[in-house]
Amino acid sequence: MLIKVLLVLAYCRLYECNIVSHYDTYTGGKITEEEYKEHVKKNTTFWCVKDIVACDPNEWSRVDGSCNNLQHPSYGAIHTPQKRILPAAYDTDFEPRRAKDGSPLPLARYLRTSLMPQGKVPDQVFTQLVTYILPFFTSDAGTLQDTINYVLWKPYCCEAKGKCDRSCIPNKVPDLDPVHRFSNVRCMNLTRPESFQSMGCTKNDTTPDRIVSSTPTIDLSTIYGNSMESLNKKGRQFEKGLLKSEFEDGREWPPSTNSKINICLLNQKPAETRCHSTPEDGSNSIAGINIFTIWFWRHHNYIARALSKTNPCWGDERLFYTARDINIAMYIQILLYELFPLLMGKDNLANNNIISYSPGFRDMYDDQLLPQMSAEFSTGFRWFHAMQEGSLKMFDLEGNYLRKFPIVNMTLRTGFLAVDNNIDYITQGSFRQPCAKADYVVDPDISEVILGPFQRAADVFTSDLAKNRYFGFQPYVKYKQFCNNKNYASFDDLLDSMDPERVEMLKDRYKDVEDIDLLAGLWLEKHIDGGYIPSTLFCLISEQMLRSISFDRHWYERPNRPHAFNYQQLAEIRKSSISRLLCDVADKVTKIQPKGFLRAGSGNQIQSCERLQKINFNAWADNSCCMKKS
Repeated sequence: MLIKVLLVLAYCRLYECNIVSHYDTYTGGKITEEEYKEHVKKNTTFWCVKDIVACDPNEWSRVDGSCNNLQHPSYGAIHTPQKRILPAAYDTDFEPRRAKDGSPLPLARYLRTSLMPQGKVPDQVFTQLVTYILPFFTSDAGTLQDTINYVLWKPYCCEAKGKCDRSCIPNKVPDLDPVHRFSNVRCMNLTRPESFQSMGCTKNDTTPDRIVSSTPTIDLSTIYGNSMESLNKKGRQFEKGLLKSEFEDGREWPPSTNSKINICLLNQKPAETRCHSTPEDGSNSIAGINIFTIWFWRHHNYIARALSKTNPCWGDERLFYTARDINIAMYIQILLYELFPLLMGKDNLANNNIISYSPGFRDMYDDQLLPQMSAEFSTGFRWFHAMQEGSLKMFDLEGNYLRKFPIVNMTLRTGFLAVDNNIDYITQGSFRQPCAKADYVVDPDISEVILGPFQRAADVFTSDLAKNRYFGFQPYVKYKQFCNNKNYASFDDLLDSMDPERVEMLKDRYKDVEDIDLLAGLWLEKHIDGGYIPSTLFCLISEQMLRSISFDRHWYERPNRPHAFNYQQLAEIRKSSISRLLCDVADKVTKIQPKGFLRAGSGNQIQSCERLQKINFNAWADNSCCMKKS
């Protein structure tokens, strides 16, 4: 009898009684109650402590990312430290590294304006959908807090007040700047990236490690949030597996926000009133993230309604988590098997084991790999800003051009989508309009007014390059050496991946080949064979994706994960496409080209949605429901 009681108590401790342990977000280890109280005293629990309920090996993947690795439950949760591919490189006091001869590196703004001129060159291959989904992807596995910090909390770094704030690291604008030489703009606002050190999680005399507010797994954090508390309060309807939503004029929207922060700051009232929310209130930042949030929010409910119809005996819990699982799987399928092969080359990805030519299962799980995003991947991915078109074009349902709108004016402006049928016309434009060509020319709005009215002057590329230095990245050539095991001792060695004129440009701006910044090198590299991105960026993305597939215990292609798909269900997931997604949940899309990321044309003509294959939810049919019904 005593043994039975002990077993019941043990089970309770593990699963039913919600035993919570405190974990240090930086080290990943458990902390004592005394250490926890010390964090409470210092008001650092939000960033530095993660409370985790005991893991159940058979549970669904957790919204907060914990328990993905059963040996290290806190890794995979929010604020998990990023991995460094190469050791950090800093000057004294963790200031940005200097040139090899000890002099300061060239100004970030000078490098951007002299290496990447401005212009508008439409791409002949890709549509705007590419540049909408890419920031949505980075918001899922990255963070926006650094931008929020200098836009909302510390907009004064170019003022006298900023000189007394160590977190301020404004970008100097040269006197002979090609845009501002005749204005009085000599500074662009920027703040130091937040780290475990700056947040008080560990000592300031240690190498800064960036702190990130999303889970490192690809799990639609933008839709489901990063905590059960926020999901239950703001997300779930607790009925038939649905997310909360609002219906206006026949359109389904995420629910209105009740955030204390005005996340729809640019709504033009009285006409623009809609301000919808996600569990983390993060969808209203920029146009691409906002639009894809609406679509995947609706897509969850589209799936839940189909599952409820197929299995009327299922309860809310099973419907919700099954719908979430399918939604995440279809999202990854679109990214990994549709978008990435177009950008990086299908054979290139297959040869690096990022994708499989087989439609069946694959299991690459390695519990020795900790769930982490690499810092270099997160920064390198910002190269895709070069593909962003600044003008958002609108089309009617027949594809007739109506007008255009500055995409930078959509930041924090959800209300614009809900008036004058704008979301209909923007959706049509998303698969009809080309994005900017992935070349050496950048859109003026992206390079000069990226933050709309929030900053008088802002250059996203300059900010990216400056933060590259404050993250402590090694020189560009060290990453090339990591990728291809080749030593780069002179500028001429770069001719293996750059045109001669680009190498000449770098010679004129950097004193030594080992001075070149990672992003500056990526900007000037030639595209990889069979793809449209720089070869070193391909390496950084491949390194990360291979680890993402291998560290995720709940990866959708695994046959032996908790609640795994069977072969028939996985075959249905394989049918996913961006065009099918838009047909199912976007506004008034009745026809579209089959390959929505590619411009319509010969072999990819716009056609009826009825001709595109649909997912068959009968693959999830539960025979026990039929028995109960009979």
